[in-house]
Amino acid sequence: MKNFSTVGTRFVIAALFAGWAAGAQAGSCAFLPNAPDQHLVVRGDTLWGISGTFLEHPWCWGEVWGMNRAEIRNPHWIYPGQIVYFNRRTGRLSLSPPGSEGDDGLGAPGSLRLAPQLRNENLGGNALPSVPASVIEPLLSQPLIVEENELASAPRIVATQEDHVFLGRGDKAYARGDLKGANSFQVFRPGEPLRDPVTGKLLGYEATYLGTATVLAAAKGGSDVTTLSIATAKEEMGTGDRLLPAPPTPLINYAPHPPERPVDARVASIYGGVTVAGQNQIVSVNRGALDGLDIGTVLQLYHTGKTVTDTTAKAGWFGGHPQVKLPDEQYGSLFVFRVFQHVSYGLIMNVSEPVEVGDVLKSPE
Repeated sequence: MKNFSTVGTRFVIAALFAGWAAGAQAGSCAFLPNAPDQHLVVRGDTLWGISGTFLEHPWCWGEVWGMNRAEIRNPHWIYPGQIVYFNRRTGRLSLSPPGSEGDDGLGAPGSLRLAPQLRNENLGGNALPSVPASVIEPLLSQPLIVEENELASAPRIVATQEDHVFLGRGDKAYARGDLKGANSFQVFRPGEPLRDPVTGKLLGYEATYLGTATVLAAAKGGSDVTTLSIATAKEEMGTGDRLLPAPPTPLINYAPHPPERPVDARVASIYGGVTVAGQNQIVSVNRGALDGLDIGTVLQLYHTGKTVTDTTAKAGWFGGHPQVKLPDEQYGSLFVFRVFQHVSYGLIMNVSEPVEVGDVLKSPE
């Protein structure tokens, strides 16, 4: 299974990066033995897939391009029709052929590189996304996790037009609560509490996304009731359902990268309510932005090592053999694509065994 995929100063920097690259190839950031000299970028490619063409580990992508944190968060400079070159001398990838004028010896894209863009690019653009967009696009703007404090203060639908039991597109709804000046909302229904599989601590509520609503008439005349119009209805909604301001569509094509600090996490749930998951399915993680995760973070999946009885060891005073915990076994990787304070959602990229709730997630080694 393929792993998801002044002049003097410049010379000093080049020497430093070349030395780093040699060390990287000798260590964990190694190129594949059969890595090609170049790859023509075509529509449908992803940063993850191209990474797997050249590298043993996708989280090394930013390192072999010499990218800083800002560039990792906004890698809008690889497009269909371009060619990615492997400079074997420096151990870097580049958009310029090795030895050409645009090749600076550092693996940077040189004159072909575009300046970092603001967050006005989206899935419809031509720049390559990090992972297959069609798999996660429906979940990018939905409030998958609602924090406990958000749930308590969220405005709610208190009545429906002509006492309809369920609302559909174009229907009116009446809401109470602090709308905080927003005009566009997502409608959701609180789901089951999501708890940390290790500590049992409440992480939040996995919300059921129902659709969207817009303000039709603000509260007035001493009333605190706002009139809404249902804009979209994914599922039927009604009295008691909650409202959250609609967030902007998040940018997902961050380059794959390891977390900024070591992470020891667990799979908290499998999206969709199933018991096991495989490649291209989604899981929640019991760590979030407060733990150093951001979009594009790559974590490695492990099955927790079993505790077994060592029958080969000498028995103790009471005749029992010692208990020994076996090492955790790494079997896949996860790409984080949505991050909340205490919880994140990730796409399973490549696994050799099924993923289960409670499985270990660690920083790449």
